[in-house]
Amino acid sequence: MPSFLSDGITIAYDVYGEGSPVLLIHGFGSSGKVNWVDTGWVETLMQAGYQAVTIDNRGHGSSKKLYAAGLYFAHDMAMDAERLLDHLGIAQAPVIGYSMGARIAAFLALRNPERVTCEVWGGMGMNLISGLADSEEIISALTADSLADVRGKTGRQFRVFAEHTGADKAALAACMVSSREPMTEAQVRAITMPVLVAVGEEDQMAGPPQPLAALLPAGEAVTIERRDHMRATGDPQFKKATLAFLARHA
Repeated sequence: MPSFLSDGITIAYDVYGEGSPVLLIHGFGSSGKVNWVDTGWVETLMQAGYQAVTIDNRGHGSSKKLYAAGLYFAHDMAMDAERLLDHLGIAQAPVIGYSMGARIAAFLALRNPERVTCEVWGGMGMNLISGLADSEEIISALTADSLADVRGKTGRQFRVFAEHTGADKAALAACMVSSREPMTEAQVRAITMPVLVAVGEEDQMAGPPQPLAALLPAGEAVTIERRDHMRATGDPQFKKATLAFLARHA
């Protein structure tokens, strides 16, 4: 994969197809390939005439692994995304983020709105503001000696996913400490570009999409039927709603 330096940190990325670029920011424990290529998102966007740009967030995929929790705040990872746009000479683009990637996208929109035409926040509802209470369980699961030592449902889910993707579990544990940086309600209200908030009907991790969309000046909400946090990622309902949203706003 090609890469560039973001504040001295090697960040990997990839570019697929031609046309108007769309930046894709993956979720915790994932990568550009796992979140966007393997789920069919890149193919879907290319078929719709877009160029798909994926980034491997710091500590993930082929990007540099870091083990200090203070290096994983969402607003810092948002700067990695902005610097990728700079590196590729992209002045402005739509951004699609999933889960942690949606949180990163939100901070990018808040801090540098001129770089974003519109955003899609998948797998992220009101917990963008209220935060999540299972961080310690996930950290313990990632640092346990083996999967057999992990008891909690959420912890096991993330441990299995990390092992399946071959992720660096120590780097992910450090990331989990600070990457769930919450936004305030006032900060959400300050994000003025169009935002689609898309959450699975059975997603217990994201929080509801409608209240979050209602806080946004130009927010829209969609519920991905019969899907939980993991299974909503590549769902055709999510893709269809996103393409319609991009057609209106990108």
